[in-house]
Parts: sequence; structure tokens; C-alpha cells
Amino acid sequence: MTFIINNWSTIIISLVLLAVVVFIVVKLVRDKKKGKSCSSCGGSCGGCPGASMCHHSHNHKD
Repeated sequence: MTFIINNWSTIIISLVLLAVVVFIVVKLVRDKKKGKSCSSCGGSCGGCPGASMCHHSHNHKD
């Protein structure tokens, strides 16, 4: 009990940081499942070396 009393501020800050990290990871996973990307390509696939790996519906030329 003394440990908790002596370190309560560190424990609270650690729990808040853990919650933020979990929120970020969950958001990234949900965005990935929805097809959103966190890359900064801007949607211009013409000069992107990874164009075949993302934006599958945009890679087909009509």
C-alpha cells in the first residue's frame, strides 16, 4: 500500500498514457480495416512506387 501512496502520480500518468496509446492503436486498426491509409501520398498514385499495394479501385484505367 505504501508503494501506491508514494507513486500515485506516476501510476495515474502511466495509466493515462497507456489509454492514449491503446486509443491510437485501435483507431489505426479500424482505419486500416476501412481502407483508410495513414500514408502521406495524397492520393496521387501515378508516381508512387507502392501504387499496386493501395487504392486498388483507383489503379484500373478505363
